Amino acid sequence: MNKTILLERLQNERDQFELLLNRLGFTRQLTMRGVVAGLTVKDLFAEVLSHEQFIADRLSEILHGETYAPSASFTALDNFQKEYGYPDFESPLIEKEKHDLFVIDMYKHIEFDEIVSQELAVYASILESLEHLTYHQFLDHDLFHRVAEHTYRPYRRISSIINRWLKRIASESKK
Repeated sequence: MNKTILLERLQNERDQFELLLNRLGFTRQLTMRGVVAGLTVKDLFAEVLSHEQFIADRLSEILHGETYAPSASFTALDNFQKEYGYPDFESPLIEKEKHDLFVIDMYKHIEFDEIVSQELAVYASILESLEHLTYHQFLDHDLFHRVAEHTYRPYRRISSIINRWLKRIASESKK
């Protein structure tokens, strides 16, 4: 893979994700519980934001010559979360497919529009950082994989969950 392909794939996946969110439309659907495990679309979107913030911060560190090492102890994991405000998603101590209640709770009292605003800024930061990184930095830091893990793979996962939920509520309304 190269940077151009990654950026194209990221933008295509992003477009699909945004189309789905736009299709949801009004606020009532965004805050309805029960999308999955009692969560709302807003909760799931907050998870996307936290993953994007995680990779945006790692990209910034790379650009500034700083190093990152995944948390290897639960104490380090707690300290990371306190310092950055989101989990260390690349720590081997994190359950990868589990919804993070810390993230969901952190965004509970924040309006959806504010979360969207933050997410758009973080996404722009990711794109800007990717443009400035060299091919060797991509290889040295496994960025083709890591960027995918924290951007378009969460888009796909969340989109799949939301689409299943939309089908379920559509079939329930026909009964």
